Amino acid sequence: MNGEKVINMNAGTKIDYEIMGNKIIFNDELMLNLEKYERDDPMHIDICMDEFGCLCMGLAHNYVAQIDIPAREYQYVEDGVDEEGHTKYNKVAVPFDIKKVVITLWEVEE
Repeated sequence: MNGEKVINMNAGTKIDYEIMGNKIIFNDELMLNLEKYERDDPMHIDICMDEFGCLCMGLAHNYVAQIDIPAREYQYVEDGVDEEGHTKYNKVAVPFDIKKVVITLWEVEE
């Protein structure tokens, strides 16, 4: 773990996952670059297993994980002054922080 928050929703065996930088890899099968899913609104991603045991995003046979990415944050950075002498600011996105992501794990049905 890289400091991300993990919630075990129920008892039982959970899916294997690995965090590498901003990427999460489930069962060495499904990889998501979580930074690419960050938006101005919170993002929720469902990871499910279909009836054949294959992982997919979205709803399928049963949940194995849910990923919640908080809304992108911004800061205002000074950018000189305007013609009237007022300070100008630029809105700049704060870099993605995997530590703010919440991963909820569900029991893997076998």
